[in-house]
Amino acid sequence: MSQKPQPKFRFMKKLDSGDYLSLAVWPGKSIPEDEVISVQVRKMEGEWKTVGRLAVYRTKEGTYSQLPETKSAEKVLVS
Repeated sequence: MSQKPQPKFRFMKKLDSGDYLSLAVWPGKSIPEDEVISVQVRKMEGEWKTVGRLAVYRTKEGTYSQLPETKSAEKVLVS
């Protein structure tokens, strides 16, 4: 049975508006030494909805690049 991937760390903060701001750092899929840094804002609208998201890929050498928005990433982060 495969385990659900877990971030290296995650921080969350409730904003004055009631929305949540979160920051998570995930290991790279193909190169575990690399990282994916994800920042998102979520709100409750009957169910949790992501209203803003930014994902950045960081190589172990320290090169950063913004990742494109994908529908599959949206589903994973909202559920």
